[in-house]
Amino acid sequence: MTEQSVIQHCQQIVENPTLSPEQKRHFLALEAENMLPYPSLPNDAAKALDERVICDMYEGHAPYKPRYVLPDYAKFLAQGSRYLELEPAQDFDDALNMLTILYHHVPSVTSMPVYLGRIDKILLPYVGELTEEQLYPKLKRFWRYLDRTLPDAFMHANIGPEDSIITRLILKVDVELQQVAPNLTFIYDANSTPSDLLHQAITNICHSSKPHIANGILQDAVFGKDEYGIVSCYNSLPQSGGGSTLVRINLKEVAKRSQSSHDFLENVLPFYMQKQIEIIDARCEFLYEKSNFFEQSFLVEEGLISPDRFAPMFGIYGMAEAVALLLEKEGKQVAYGDNESANKLSYIISEKLAQFVADTPVKYGWKQRAMLHAQSGISSDIGTTPATRIPYGTEPDPVTHLMTVAPHHQFYTSGISDILTVDETIKQNPDALMQLCLGAFSSGLREFTANVGGNDLVRVTGYMVRLSDLKKYKEEGSRLNTTWLGDEATANCHITERKPRVISHEQQMRFNK
Repeated sequence: MTEQSVIQHCQQIVENPTLSPEQKRHFLALEAENMLPYPSLPNDAAKALDERVICDMYEGHAPYKPRYVLPDYAKFLAQGSRYLELEPAQDFDDALNMLTILYHHVPSVTSMPVYLGRIDKILLPYVGELTEEQLYPKLKRFWRYLDRTLPDAFMHANIGPEDSIITRLILKVDVELQQVAPNLTFIYDANSTPSDLLHQAITNICHSSKPHIANGILQDAVFGKDEYGIVSCYNSLPQSGGGSTLVRINLKEVAKRSQSSHDFLENVLPFYMQKQIEIIDARCEFLYEKSNFFEQSFLVEEGLISPDRFAPMFGIYGMAEAVALLLEKEGKQVAYGDNESANKLSYIISEKLAQFVADTPVKYGWKQRAMLHAQSGISSDIGTTPATRIPYGTEPDPVTHLMTVAPHHQFYTSGISDILTVDETIKQNPDALMQLCLGAFSSGLREFTANVGGNDLVRVTGYMVRLSDLKKYKEEGSRLNTTWLGDEATANCHITERKPRVISHEQQMRFNK
């Protein structure tokens, strides 16, 4: 963009009648950052970025903060904060109050916290002699506060796998309030989660499409027991650290540049994977060596995060389209999700990606490696299916769907999700949905997510929206462009008059008039 076009674009932001002052500030800051030069890249890597074979998720030209930050909130409550002039929490009210303060000081790509912690474990030590009747209104006010003051759909709380009065009350409050934020993940562990607690979480899904359910045993195998958080759009990352950056490769574009499946696997994909690592390294070098974030942040000084516990995420998307293109070059008109040979090729591609990431060091990263992530899409994606998902509208029956995608999940240690669309009759039989979840986990599924027909709350690519809000926005012509998932398809919602109060900055990183 020329200087004059940037000025015009900023003027449009300032004069836009649908944006709040905070939203205008957010978009103006992004424009200012993107006027800076990009971190220096090798020519081929820069070309791959320019041609959108590789996408940097529009994080900005000067990464001055990590994409996702996962503080140790339990440590914060136990020790207090010199920077924030807070004494250690003494009771439940102290704990809630201190968390609401710290959340406003946790940076992220969205400018709001994407991780609220394992909220039941964090709060349980401060319950004392409070009864369920006393805790319920406190937690309900806290949950409402989060939605009203931190209105971002990627803000994410974790609960489970163990049972507690707080765990059950959060499930109760969340389904009652039917809020878009915070997003919620229930971590399930067959060794420690009571079946009736899982049943309560599943029943919530039937009525609100929340929570997302994570396979705790698989997560523990990667990070260690309780040493991780699930944040934003199902990103699994080290606690007391986070995700430094997310760069993703468009497998469809890689397939376009390949002569055959063999050429894709042996030549073209390895070439672009190396370019992706070069972009990751360049962005992390700026973050660690030039931004001064880790030298300046009180989160580091007070031991709530550690620079060596941040992992760059090696993202992928467009698997379905890549497989279809590659097999078409071989004279086969078959589709991923509906054909055994197409499915097999997709698993080979995922394994190839995982092996490369495991074998390739990065300059800055947890255990000196990036983490493979199946990225679930952004609003500007056209003609590509998120991650390794089966294309919307072509999904088979639920059991076949889960069995088809499950083999991918072993490879994507930093998160993968498949949204199962279920008819609303499941509300009369939550046991059936629970069996689907347990069967999926026994087949290797890392994450279980479902949209239930008839619910107002539904998942989009990863975050929640209310269908009633979308309908209202359409009628009023709001200006926000977002990608959302209906029962079997996605659609672009052109919101032209006003933005939703709870928005997804991660899905639309820059303002578009």
